[in-house]
Amino acid sequence: MIHGMRSLTGTGDPLPLDGLTVVAVEQAVAAPFATRQLADLGARVIKVERVDGGDFARGYDTAARGLASHFVWCNRGKESLALDLKDPRGLDVVRRLVADADVFVQNLAQGAAARLGLDAATLCAAHPRLIAVDISGYGASGPYADKRAYDMLVQCEAGLVSVTGTPEQPVKAGIPAADIAAGMYAFSGVLAALVRRGTTGRGGPVEVSMLEALAEWMGHPLHHTLHGGTPPVRTGLAHAVIAPYDAYPTADGGRVLLSVQNDREWRRLAEQVLGRPELADDPAFATNPARVAHRDRTDEAVAKALSVLDADEAVARLEAAGIACAHLRDVHELAEHPQLAARDRWREVGSPVGPLRALLPPITLPGGDEARMGAVPALGEHTESLLRAVGMTGDEIAALRRDGVIA
Repeated sequence: MIHGMRSLTGTGDPLPLDGLTVVAVEQAVAAPFATRQLADLGARVIKVERVDGGDFARGYDTAARGLASHFVWCNRGKESLALDLKDPRGLDVVRRLVADADVFVQNLAQGAAARLGLDAATLCAAHPRLIAVDISGYGASGPYADKRAYDMLVQCEAGLVSVTGTPEQPVKAGIPAADIAAGMYAFSGVLAALVRRGTTGRGGPVEVSMLEALAEWMGHPLHHTLHGGTPPVRTGLAHAVIAPYDAYPTADGGRVLLSVQNDREWRRLAEQVLGRPELADDPAFATNPARVAHRDRTDEAVAKALSVLDADEAVARLEAAGIACAHLRDVHELAEHPQLAARDRWREVGSPVGPLRALLPPITLPGGDEARMGAVPALGEHTESLLRAVGMTGDEIAALRRDGVIA
């Protein structure tokens, strides 16, 4: 049996998934992001990749010191097994691994897993304790079941693009929101199924579609439209129904976003930051509906006050007045964010090109071992050791390598 390995670096309680084995036939973002969460929490994750290049996300870019940034993000802490699943011998290796696994995850093209006998229903029928996850674009049934599903396409189908952007131009989210949503529901689905298995002794299938995951994240605009009759308008960085709630330029070229949530806060803003206490009682500004109706004048008053301050000074004045605010940071500034540094959130993970900076996962379990942030694997780095673990001899492994079944 293949067992997970307990962290040797922690001194507290073991990680919650320590001892569990996950086998993943995965690619791109949704499934790899889900299984990386499991790896960070202690599970042993065996990543099955194609022999001819592996997970195609390995080739998206070379931004991470020669490695693909998507791949580095989603695949630390895994063991890479390069197999040709079209060869019965390669498929047999996966079946041997699954027989001793706790969780199986796949996000192959619709129908491909079933043709290989690796769909959740088939595997769970053969292995009652196994939790098997099928991640798809649109689900296994319905008119969209066989439609190709990439993140941006699903963002469009789920309506996210329609509520993101400016009044003139809809835009996609700058991160793969559909992939992330599906990955996180797959992750939480596995955790729920593990709890159920602890009670019943049985695993079972878990199904997640990118469309349904992102449609859930669309809850606010969806309910606004269903019950209010009209979809929220696109407002860029502004808020559709609250004012002032936007980003305003500062004297040093920065931008500061602020949010006034109630009329008491507006009074403090007017008196302590804008220097115009009369606006607190002016009927054109005294209530949020009035400020929204006169949004241009409201924004003009705020922008004028902040335009003579630098960003740090503006934030300091807003915070002193009890107004919620934030710097509008770029990605470089996120990487140097003082809060992440103060909370010691950065670590280094190994990779084929040496150590790379990475953030600790946002789930913190005080008193326990720190998240296991293992190395990003090279393609097929663990193939031979995994084959030996399932009982293959050196001669058998050499034959598979000679025939191109493994890499």
